[in-house]
Amino acid sequence: MAVADDIALIKRQEEVLVFPAFDEAVAFKIGSAIRDRALAGNLPVIVDIRTFDRPLFYAAMPGSNASNPDWARRKINVVKRFLRSTYRMVLEQQRPDRTFKVGEGLDISDFVLAGGGFPVTVKDAGVIGVIAVSGLPEREDHGVVVDALCDHLGVDKRGLVLSPETNS
Repeated sequence: MAVADDIALIKRQEEVLVFPAFDEAVAFKIGSAIRDRALAGNLPVIVDIRTFDRPLFYAAMPGSNASNPDWARRKINVVKRFLRSTYRMVLEQQRPDRTFKVGEGLDISDFVLAGGGFPVTVKDAGVIGVIAVSGLPEREDHGVVVDALCDHLGVDKRGLVLSPETNS
């Protein structure tokens, strides 16, 4: 699939995967579902779910490492700044060094171009938070979040899931 097709599909994900409401209970349910999937699949990830003013869910799986929380924090900052998924930003920016252009004024210690951060969007409110996964290749981090959101929101995954990447 071409980059332009992936970007269009991610934009569609962001349009469709919208919550009617979002609170601590919803964050816990989604976080727990991601955690369960990670445990069942031996996925060495961390999961960080938060609104823009506070954390709501955090879990670290076996095999995750000390750098995963920092990667998640920087992904969260990107979603907060641009109100879109971090994998979409990766594809749009096409910067192999994982940094934003100098003119953006974004410090690499606080912002990173890496997939796995997805906006929490609430109907009639807009983007209010982030679900971040870190520990897998970025396309897979992104996919874990999208899969969990489809399940939670009862959205048919066919047509919303990115195909596996053939040349990384």
